[in-house]
Amino acid sequence: MSNQPAGSPAPASGAGPHFAFARTDLRGRRLTLAELKRAVPRTAATSVISAEDAVSGIIADVRSRGFAALAELAEKFDGVPQSHPRVPAAALREALENLDPGVRAALEESIARAKAFAAAQRPANVDFPVAAGATVSQHWIPVRRVGLYVPGGLAAYPSSVIMNVVPALAAGVGSVALASPPQKEFGGLPDLTVLAAAALLGVDEVYAMGGAQAIAAFAYGVAAGTTAQGGGAALEPVDVVTGPGNIFVATAKRLVKGVVGIDSEAGATEIAVLADHTANPVFVAADLISQAEHDPNAASVLVTPSTRLADAVERELAVQVAGTGHRDRVEKALSGPQSGTVLVDDLEQGVAVCNAYAAEHLEIVTEDAAAVAARITNAGAIFVGDYSPVSLGDYCAGSNHVLPTSGTAAFSSGLNVTTFLRAVQLINYNKDALRRVAGHVVTLAQAEGLPAHGDAVSARFA
Repeated sequence: MSNQPAGSPAPASGAGPHFAFARTDLRGRRLTLAELKRAVPRTAATSVISAEDAVSGIIADVRSRGFAALAELAEKFDGVPQSHPRVPAAALREALENLDPGVRAALEESIARAKAFAAAQRPANVDFPVAAGATVSQHWIPVRRVGLYVPGGLAAYPSSVIMNVVPALAAGVGSVALASPPQKEFGGLPDLTVLAAAALLGVDEVYAMGGAQAIAAFAYGVAAGTTAQGGGAALEPVDVVTGPGNIFVATAKRLVKGVVGIDSEAGATEIAVLADHTANPVFVAADLISQAEHDPNAASVLVTPSTRLADAVERELAVQVAGTGHRDRVEKALSGPQSGTVLVDDLEQGVAVCNAYAAEHLEIVTEDAAAVAARITNAGAIFVGDYSPVSLGDYCAGSNHVLPTSGTAAFSSGLNVTTFLRAVQLINYNKDALRRVAGHVVTLAQAEGLPAHGDAVSARFA
């Protein structure tokens, strides 16, 4: 079912906002899960297909030509000449030394809260005595090396440095590399606040690389080359790649999954707000705009049984968009097929819509919001009540803002300490313990037509 135009309020003057916040009316309809998934606002599928074609070519180019390809892509996409993407240690120190004291204090508060929550997430090892002389254990072991991606296209994201680095360090990862796009205004370095945040966390392996090419370099590594080939020290491959980004970054992560682990497909941001008649339309509109300012492809979705609230939110959007700092970007995002209002019969249907949508960020602004939130099964992160806006989670809640998008929250988790850990099982039986179960092993091996499996046990008691 396609979205129907909502008839948004007309601007008061020619200088007003130019966008139509679409409406999808699901009232009076009993839809299956598959039908709900088709009905909710989404980015056009053609955008994803075209991204896959472009990203496949970039990955192949980086694999075959290494640093030379990275240099050409930096020139093409970022407009900067580049001999090697590694950021000098001196640049990291200087960025931290020159960091605005107020920004540093805010980053330090965000780091402290993120560290506290990350420390609490680390799972305990389990050593379980299955029987006398038989122990099965599960131990959590960190991956060897990770590649962390921090976006840098339309905005700078030092907060994403924190969200990537803190759980990796809490997991005990020994080798951490970070990439962020080179910026022309900083002489080809990543954003200086991003560099300062990395230095603040003790990360010294930082690369000026952006987009799909950064993901490819992390996944496959780049061999040291001659000067003619781009030169410079090798970039060692990683075991896990994490971090948010645009549709090209998310697509690259999908294409290298299996070569490396990934956190989730954290692409263009999205917010869904489940609200009833008690919600404040000023707050709802502000929160929808807050995520729309990230990217023209960002999704902002309101799910409500209240047409009165829907009308009030549209009026507020018209007022607030006119005064927002990134008005053009916000208008494009709110006008896209990925954004709009979904009208439902009641909160029960609203919960079903939200579970089908599986939002990256889901706000619950209803009567008894905590009880409604408890009924949500699919979301990257759930923000409960008027005073838990998504912006809090972006910076200082203590939670992580690297979250699954595009419906993948139905089967993926947000970035956390376990993203960087592997559960390894240890089996330790003595002779008597094995003897007690040997007959069952032999029986099951024969039932499966694998007699050598049984023989491997019987041989120990011949």
